[in-house]
Amino acid sequence: MAEVRRSFWRRHWWAKWVAGGLLLTLAGAAVVVDVALHRAEPFLRARIVDGLADRFHARVELDSFHVSLANGLWAEGKGLRIWPPARVEGVAVAAGQEGAKEAEPLIRLAEFRFHAPLEYRPGKPIHISVVELKGLNVHLPPKSHFEHGAARDTGRSESAGKPRGAAGLVRFEVETMECTGAELVLETSKPGKLPLEFAIAHLRLTNIASGGAMGFDAELTNPKPVGTIHATGSFGPWQTADPGESPLAGDYSFEHADLASFKGIAGILSSTGHYEGTLRDLTVDGQTQTPDFRLTHFGAALPLTTRFHARVDGTNGDTWLEPVDATLGHSHFSARGQIVRVPGPVVEGAQQYGGHDIALTVNVDRARIEDFLRLASRSGKVLLTGDVTMKTSLHIPPGPAPVHERLVLNGSFALSNARFASAKIQGRITELSLRGQGRPGDVKTTDPASILSHMQSSFQLAAGVITLPALDYTVPGAQIQLKGTYGLEGGALNFAGTAKMEASVSRMVGGWKGLLLTPADRHFKKEGAGTEVPIHIEGTREQPKFAIGLNRMKPDEKR
Repeated sequence: MAEVRRSFWRRHWWAKWVAGGLLLTLAGAAVVVDVALHRAEPFLRARIVDGLADRFHARVELDSFHVSLANGLWAEGKGLRIWPPARVEGVAVAAGQEGAKEAEPLIRLAEFRFHAPLEYRPGKPIHISVVELKGLNVHLPPKSHFEHGAARDTGRSESAGKPRGAAGLVRFEVETMECTGAELVLETSKPGKLPLEFAIAHLRLTNIASGGAMGFDAELTNPKPVGTIHATGSFGPWQTADPGESPLAGDYSFEHADLASFKGIAGILSSTGHYEGTLRDLTVDGQTQTPDFRLTHFGAALPLTTRFHARVDGTNGDTWLEPVDATLGHSHFSARGQIVRVPGPVVEGAQQYGGHDIALTVNVDRARIEDFLRLASRSGKVLLTGDVTMKTSLHIPPGPAPVHERLVLNGSFALSNARFASAKIQGRITELSLRGQGRPGDVKTTDPASILSHMQSSFQLAAGVITLPALDYTVPGAQIQLKGTYGLEGGALNFAGTAKMEASVSRMVGGWKGLLLTPADRHFKKEGAGTEVPIHIEGTREQPKFAIGLNRMKPDEKR
């Protein structure tokens, strides 16, 4: 066989030269292509930089860019940075904004890669179906940055002034971007106020080639309360002068949001809704469900659901509620107002950041008093039950103290069909009512639950203590006027006042003792009341002490 092979090559000696020449040609072509690709990299890199500079009207930098031919054109870039429009070469920042401080890039990108088919037609863009992004960081400056001369449309970049004739021969058209490990930072111009930071696990952008609104599908972690947001919708077109004015619309779902992020409250919230507007001025309509809402200091949980219409500044998280329609347990109420982030005080020269300042007006139109009292009870026990309506202002300033200590209320309420949960207090109220009607003999035979109370008063809540300056309390046969305090922590009671009875003192006492007091009836009548007696409530929610001062009654000295 070896002899046959030698004979063949001797007979076809030209084949060796053809094969060798072909191998040399292929090797040469590979070298030429490799050299061409390396020489084309700066050209393609410049085209990408110029395209981004034109798109954002900004300075653009790209550290490295490499291409290879393997089943088409593969490209990879690293270290991409895009500055806000104010940082374009030749444009000065307004004095006093940042001084000599180096500007933060608007966009940082650790690396990107894409694949394109080896098809080039003059005048037509190279179509890229998917660009993969890693390590994307978008740092959006505050609005003030753009209001002080930053929004100048210059179109300059690091490649400004370079001839673009050759670069114009090649254009890229991107259909979709897939991004993992992204971060969005929203700065604020308010002194001492922390920026908002969103960790974006996954982001998909579509319809990029149109130059108009892009579609997006994103999953991100909300900073506070911590939870997962899934959002879909459209964004853009990008407003170069002020990115905060870029249009935004879509739908969201917010799952497993832990309210324990806010000191003093707890519960797992979920929410869905729709939003539209601009990044800086969004209108949001949605609903929330928190099946286990509670004040952590007390622990009793109630279901809380809301429907809301709100305006949101997406660049700093400030929210204006217009309004919130809520149900807590069996109680319905609505609220309007604002939730804004504010700075904290300066301590020993170091800025101490604050938190959310909540200021609302609340209208409770259909509610049960026991829902609100149970929320502020460790044991779940309540002082009384009944129907309540209330109008109040609500303020929760930021701070390290629990919510119940920072909560400030100032308003008025009306409570009807009320019963005290304590059998002891309700029994004394029943006795007071029956004696006030002149029916002391019915005290032992009347069901205490049948005696319903009504009360109304203005009130203030501060530092965990409810103050009632003028409580008007009525039961059949008696009108009671009290003033005092009720402590949320421990349920301390301290009320004093007077009870005006319909019946005279002799009818209130009844029996032979009442007959003996008949001559004194005229001395205890005051302002149309048959009898006026002092009354006092003290002790605690669990151990109340209720005293009617029949033995301390004093006749009217004017008579």
